[in-house]
Amino acid sequence: MRILTKTLLSRCILLAATVTGLVHAQSDLPVVPLTAGMYAIQAEVASTPAAREQGLMYRKSMPANAGMLFMFEQKAGHCFWMKNTDLPLSIAFLADDGSIVNIEDMAPQTQDNHCPKAAIRYALEMNKGWFAQKGIRAGAKIGGLPQPR
Repeated sequence: MRILTKTLLSRCILLAATVTGLVHAQSDLPVVPLTAGMYAIQAEVASTPAAREQGLMYRKSMPANAGMLFMFEQKAGHCFWMKNTDLPLSIAFLADDGSIVNIEDMAPQTQDNHCPKAAIRYALEMNKGWFAQKGIRAGAKIGGLPQPR
């Protein structure tokens, strides 16, 4: 009986840890298709203060052509950091017309500020190096941006 109790307890602990990890790893955010030249992107949209604050925190992986699009109500110098974020990311700061203002690489678990060079309403996070690997630089356009409310 003792072995059965220990086994059940161990499995319950493992299940709780797994569920906790899934809560952090899954998202109920809407997904929009974007384009960067000939490349397709599936971007989760973080358009509320809570969604923007959570961002990609606690994620352990992200598919190659997936990302997160941050949308703000007002254009401003919205800066980003990587607290509680395990994934190395690149962020493109976007003008209203989808033009990339600048791109920054961001190291995991850091609190360095990464800021746009001009006031922006959109920012797109992708796996680190995604933009460089595709030859996408400042001035290129991201298509399919949802309109702000």
